[in-house]
Amino acid sequence: IETLGCQMNVADSEVVAAILNGAGHTQTNDVEAADIVFLNTCAIREHAEEKALQRLRALRSLNQNNYAKVRLGKQTADKKELWHESKKTVGVLGCMAERMKEKLLEETKLVDIVAGPDAYRDLPRLIEVASGGQQGINVQLSVDETYADIVPVRAAGNHVGAFVSITRGCNNMCAYCIVPFTRGRERSRTAATIVQEVRALAQAGVKEIMLLGQNVNSYHDKSTQIDTEADSYKIAEGFSDLYRLRHGGGTRFADLLDMVASVDPEVRIRFTSPHPKDFTDDVLEVMAKHPNICKGIHLPAQSGSTNVLRTMRRGYSREAYLDLVHKIYAKLPNTEISSDFISGFCGETESDHKDTVSLLEEVGYAQAFMFAYSQREKTHAHRKLIDDVPNEVKLRRLQEVISTYRAIAEKQAEDQIGKIHLVLVEGPSKKDQSIWQGKTDGLRRCMFPPSPIIDTKDASLLKKVLNNDQVTPTDIRSPKVGDYVVVHVNRATPSTLYTEVLAITSLSTFAQLDK
Repeated sequence: IETLGCQMNVADSEVVAAILNGAGHTQTNDVEAADIVFLNTCAIREHAEEKALQRLRALRSLNQNNYAKVRLGKQTADKKELWHESKKTVGVLGCMAERMKEKLLEETKLVDIVAGPDAYRDLPRLIEVASGGQQGINVQLSVDETYADIVPVRAAGNHVGAFVSITRGCNNMCAYCIVPFTRGRERSRTAATIVQEVRALAQAGVKEIMLLGQNVNSYHDKSTQIDTEADSYKIAEGFSDLYRLRHGGGTRFADLLDMVASVDPEVRIRFTSPHPKDFTDDVLEVMAKHPNICKGIHLPAQSGSTNVLRTMRRGYSREAYLDLVHKIYAKLPNTEISSDFISGFCGETESDHKDTVSLLEEVGYAQAFMFAYSQREKTHAHRKLIDDVPNEVKLRRLQEVISTYRAIAEKQAEDQIGKIHLVLVEGPSKKDQSIWQGKTDGLRRCMFPPSPIIDTKDASLLKKVLNNDQVTPTDIRSPKVGDYVVVHVNRATPSTLYTEVLAITSLSTFAQLDK
């Protein structure tokens, strides 16, 4: 199983692995040894689809080479039988499967199986169909499939972090976005199954869990009843919502976040990708309550222009977005915010573009994902709007956005020097095994030598260590994968902090330093 695209695709590949293992198949990471190759794809932008098509062409070439080798030894054999005997079954999964099913099966002849995001339970049958020489296809979208009963098969060796899907699909219908058409209507797993999965991961030694959903903070489990002041759902102040069916009782995102964070105070909780309209006060209050909920927030703006945001059907103005940013910074000090930006959307003017540049400067994003607008079929923009910004203008504006972000990131990197962070140890760096890496509570990656250092869960002793007071350590050891270490930043780039380890400790102990 090869995975392209977002974290949701990674989580889906783990579900696929579990389903196929259960059907008697054995997973391999060696494409040469595989009888079946699945490519889990993304359709969010044209570039993502082209990347997947390139990989599918490479797999076709691999099949052709295998056929040539087999045919050399069997000159008189039936060519059709030889091809069937030598070729690998190739399948496309995910968003691109639903969007390009006809092209993949009929026009390009690149694949044998096409399965959409809600059809993975059907893969064993589709494999049987393909093994008989027919094309297997199921791209039916579901209104209730969440794979809640499937225990994902996670990659061997990665015991620090794990993804847990809590919602599937999206109802927001932003003008540019194809996700509602490739992943279907929004639906939520039951809170009980999510908490059960998180608890099992914590017991297995996982130290960081990422809650996933296309609109993760609109989570709503209607099967459970939580005592609330009112059944009517209120989105964040200053925002609007195209979708009107989120009312009624049940477990909301703030409730779930509180439950999950309470499972184990030593397990970090992150979530992505949220929509600004669903960052309600109760979500921010739960984040402030739990030290183990990471203070790195993805807050997709897409544009800094109210006019463009209206055309995009985002449901907020520049002013409402900035009010939310200021509220986050006030309620959650030291929070780092990341965002997404689209340059050159339909009707965007130079003035609109300048509004986006100024938004980056005002917010001071710690991370940004920036792209030129790529029109997608079926979307509101494709049906109702005109893609009227020339490509060269899109690319020039995108470069200005990127340059603005990089200038901000350089300044933020300088400000990091001398700071103290709690870092979750992930293990040796790929480039240099003598240097280890990990992530801060926010959005930054750290590098450090894993030298022997004091290990303490005593907050008063840890405070003395950080103050450079004289201490007599009783426990000295080198950090190991899954440890929390306190680091001091000596050097910084926009993407990486270069640090030294001051102590090994616990998340709970470090949290006491702020009290």
